[in-house]
Amino acid sequence: MRHFLLRCFLLWATLPRRNTQSALPATELNCCEGDILLLLDSSGSVANYEFSILLLFSGELLRPFSLGRGHVRVGLLQVGTNPNLEFGLDVHNNQESLQKALQSIRQLQGDTNTEAALRVAQRLLPETEEKVPKILLWLTDGVQPGDVDKPMSELKAQGVSVLAVSTVHGNYRVLQRAVTPPLESHLYSVDIDNIDIITDDLRDAIIEIIRAERLRVVHLTSQSAVLQWRPVLDAGSGYYELRYHSVRKLDPETRRFLPGDSSWVELTNLHPDTSYTASLHPESNQQLFNTLSVDFTTLPDILSPAVVSVSDSGPRQIRVSWGPLQPARVQRFSVEYGAIPSGHVRTVTLHNQQNSTLLTSLEPGTQYLVTVSALHVNGKERAMSVRACTQEAALPTLADLQLTPVQRQEVQVAWQARQEGLKGYWLSWEREGSLSSSWKPSTSSVYLPPTSRSTRLTHLTPGSRVCVSPVYSSGRGDGICCTAERDTDANQWG
Repeated sequence: MRHFLLRCFLLWATLPRRNTQSALPATELNCCEGDILLLLDSSGSVANYEFSILLLFSGELLRPFSLGRGHVRVGLLQVGTNPNLEFGLDVHNNQESLQKALQSIRQLQGDTNTEAALRVAQRLLPETEEKVPKILLWLTDGVQPGDVDKPMSELKAQGVSVLAVSTVHGNYRVLQRAVTPPLESHLYSVDIDNIDIITDDLRDAIIEIIRAERLRVVHLTSQSAVLQWRPVLDAGSGYYELRYHSVRKLDPETRRFLPGDSSWVELTNLHPDTSYTASLHPESNQQLFNTLSVDFTTLPDILSPAVVSVSDSGPRQIRVSWGPLQPARVQRFSVEYGAIPSGHVRTVTLHNQQNSTLLTSLEPGTQYLVTVSALHVNGKERAMSVRACTQEAALPTLADLQLTPVQRQEVQVAWQARQEGLKGYWLSWEREGSLSSSWKPSTSSVYLPPTSRSTRLTHLTPGSRVCVSPVYSSGRGDGICCTAERDTDANQWG
């Protein structure tokens, strides 16, 4: 411990102090992605002056970073009798907002209940599938931190890197157990008036942890993949070497060289539903960089048409739609349709960027088989069929049923109707019975073609009821009736 403290005092003597109010750099660091939670000792053992310096130090330490999701997220948790979350990780996405928040923080005072604050920190820095680096930066005077060994171990087991800055008041062994190795870059004991001499070293240690050296797949299809990475070079400082191949070695390994200012690349002509591995190595004569790698599997090959649907159905029309559109892979579409079971089949040929068409001049109330085919550029053809029904035509109504006497026991029946959709008419009436039936009235009926509009009936009984009903393909419809009455004076029907 003496050797460690001696190193710190030598630093104070040899390094000049910097103004902690320095301006925001013209270009923020776009190197990093991760979460930083400041665990700030705000108890009564920390002097108000010391607390203010710790806030200024935090602002200067974090000032160069780009903030927000996909960059660096910063939260601040105060330690007192009860922990106080000053702001969470998703609150500030720019430096101006963060710096104002740090300047407005007020000290809690009270006891140093670090253990309770660490329980909150565990909930704020959970394990996630994204594997984003997470840092707990503990700023303390080191006085009676409490039993922190267990919660600190649990945080580190969650993948959290623990760094600590103590203002040289003791409990070094507790701090030593708490931080994540290496101690020489993750644990700092320093006098509060000289804390700015560790800013660069601590920031470099943070950058080493959260430097975004990740190669990510940001878009994937059955035959392509877009890879993205955080740039570490520029146009004049080097280049990237990219290599990728399928796990099953379907093709030879592909090797490409990309400019130093690149941050993404699209891989094309891949095999569907195939696992690939890709590696990206930054080449520079100024600095050594790690090789980034990623594994991914292309999507299954979905050829159009994969979905066919019908809509806008009417008595004589149906709209057919399909997808997905694949203009780069499909030459043209064709739609075949015919009435079931053995209707005439018609075909419509369509452009490769058209995904719907309206089929017209169809028969009402009829089922059709519709087949959508796609001719692909590789010569393959894919088809999908659906059944679709047109609606029944609007049923015509009968009107103006008239009975006109012709002579004794005879009457002319006439009516008005629309012929569309009709298969014919069903006419029924009562007529006089024969001698064998003791003149008992009987009911007669006749089927008439759809072109009929009148007919003559004979041997009607007095008060005979005459009815006319329309006949459709689906059956007989509602009809209208009239009663034939005889004019006693004229001895005629009417």
